[in-house]
Amino acid sequence: MPRVFVIGDSITVQFGPYLEPALAGRFHYDRKRDSGSERAEDNLDIPRGANGGDSGMVLSYLRLRRETDPLPPGVLLVGAGLHDIKTVPATGAKQVPLDRYRENLAAIIREAAAMDQTLVWLLMPPVIDEVHNTRLDAFHRFAADVAAYNAAAVEIMGAAGVGVIDLHAFCLPLVPGSFIDHVHYDEAARCKQGEFVARELIARHAR
Repeated sequence: MPRVFVIGDSITVQFGPYLEPALAGRFHYDRKRDSGSERAEDNLDIPRGANGGDSGMVLSYLRLRRETDPLPPGVLLVGAGLHDIKTVPATGAKQVPLDRYRENLAAIIREAAAMDQTLVWLLMPPVIDEVHNTRLDAFHRFAADVAAYNAAAVEIMGAAGVGVIDLHAFCLPLVPGSFIDHVHYDEAARCKQGEFVARELIARHAR
């Protein structure tokens, strides 16, 4: 069976327990995991453990793996963007500006190729400004940034021949009703997300 390795933000952490069984018998599944006291679920807004964080953190992780413990050849499913678009309310500064995001994605493509990975990119799910930014004061997110960063990902991945899974479009009918906070989903939605991503991977890559 082909292998799939997942690295992504808290959305991938939460749908992972549904993705794994949906891939059973078709893919060997693995992902970036919690380590010791570094537990993603303790605070989903802080990238640690299984939470891959922003695109720069994903790139650093993949570089470290290539240099010290290369991933076996297979499918590499990556989702990064929600941490990149974190916005400082007082200044409007992004955690990772769009031009740097584009550079990071191009570098992620190179790192995947260097480990003989078939990269698949997962687009960011929706953000609803009036929901997110009234429920969380520490940082804001905006739907306009989701659109801009997702568009950049589609352009860059398309030019490199990398497959894209449109989690954004899939999740649109689920929001805001399935939100449990500012951006995370209830169990029923997580199950649907995991099964959707599994179907996409199987259709594209399983033999």
